Amino acid sequence: MKRNRHISAVAVLALAALVTGTGAGFAATATPSATPVATHAFATAPATATAPTRSFHGALPAPTGPYAAGEEVIHLTDTNRPDPWVPSSGPRQLTVTMVYPAVAGTGTPAPYMTLAEAAGHIQRAKIPESSGITPQNVSSITTHAFDRARPQRGKYPLVLLSPGFGDQRSALTSLATELASHGYVVALVGPTHEDGGETLGNGETPPCAICDDPTRDMKTVTASRALDMSFVIDQLTHGNTAWRLAHLINKHEIGMAGHSIGGASAVTTMIADPRVWAGVNMDGSFIPVPMPGQINRPFLMLGETERGHDDTWGRTWDALGGYKKWLAVIGANHPSFTDMDLLEEQAGYPTPPLDPERGIVITREYVTAFFDQTLKGIHSPLLDGPSPNNPEVLFQH
Repeated sequence: MKRNRHISAVAVLALAALVTGTGAGFAATATPSATPVATHAFATAPATATAPTRSFHGALPAPTGPYAAGEEVIHLTDTNRPDPWVPSSGPRQLTVTMVYPAVAGTGTPAPYMTLAEAAGHIQRAKIPESSGITPQNVSSITTHAFDRARPQRGKYPLVLLSPGFGDQRSALTSLATELASHGYVVALVGPTHEDGGETLGNGETPPCAICDDPTRDMKTVTASRALDMSFVIDQLTHGNTAWRLAHLINKHEIGMAGHSIGGASAVTTMIADPRVWAGVNMDGSFIPVPMPGQINRPFLMLGETERGHDDTWGRTWDALGGYKKWLAVIGANHPSFTDMDLLEEQAGYPTPPLDPERGIVITREYVTAFFDQTLKGIHSPLLDGPSPNNPEVLFQH
C-alpha cells in the first residue's frame, strides 16, 4: 500500500494508523507551506488485501544491549503554560514514559499502551471488529520493557524521543528499549492533543484536537514540541523531584531523536535549548529549515531514499555546522523507522519492500551508534561509511 501521500493544506488528515496513529509523514515533495502526511493505517489497506480475522498478537524485537529495559510512566504539568491546542483544558499536561537501564529479571512486563490509548487509536482508525484487533491485544503487545524494574547503578545520557504527528509516544518503543539496553535513559514524550490519545495524570485520554484542522501550521507544532522538550528536561534535571530515578541521568549528556514532525522538532528544540547536544531526524521534512549557524552540534539525518528530493533536507544539510551524517535506507517507507510496519506485518497487512524487522534493526543500530559517538565519545565504525552488514544503508554525504 502507498505510504507517502502529499495533500494540500486544505485537505483533511488521513485516518490514523491502527497502533500508532497517522504519522506526520512529510512527502518527498513537501514544502513548509503544505501539510503532507503519510497514511499507514490498517484501515487504508488496498481493496485487494484480505483483512485479517485472526486475533492480533504483536511483539517487538528484544533489545540487544547488555542491560534490561526498565520502564515507568510519569505525568508532568507545566503550570506556567496553557495547553496550546485546547486552552480550556488548563495547563499543559504531558505523559512521559521513562525507559532506563535495568537489572534483568526484575519488574513486571510493561504494556505497550493503556487500554484507553489503544481504544482511541482503534476508534480513530475505524478498525472493524472483524479484524481481531482489540484494545486488549493492542495494549498487550510485547515490549520487552519491565515496569518498575530495578535500575542499574550509575549515570547515563538522556535521550528524548518525539513521535510523528498523530502518533502516540508508543510508536518509538522499540528504539527506546534498545537505547536503554545500551546505557541510556530515554524519555518518550507524549504529544498531548496531537494524536489518538495519551492517558494523562488526571485519568483522561483526550483525542487529537488538531489532526483534522486544515488550517494548522506545522511550524506551530514544532515550536510547541520544543517547549515540551525543554520543560521535560527541566523537570528531569532540576531537583530530581519529577521522577524517582532522576539520579540516573547525566544532565550534561542530552540528545533528542524524533520521527517525522518529531524529527523536525529535534531541530527546533536544539535551536531553543543548548542543553540538547545531539539530534536525529528520522524521515521528517524540516519545518522550519534551520538557518546557517543555528545548529553547530552533531546531527543525524536518517530517512528514505526519496528524501533526496525533499528540498528541506538539502537546505538543512547545508545549514548544519557540526558533525553530521545523512543516511538513506533503500526500500524503506515513512513508518519503517518506527514500530508500525512490523506490527502491521504481524497483523497480516502489506508492508514495504524493506523487511519491517530490518527497518527496526537499522534504525536502532545507527541511532544508537550516533549517540554513542556524540554523547558518550565512543567511536563507532558503523558511521564511517557503508557496511556489508547493512547494504540497504546509503551514505548520502
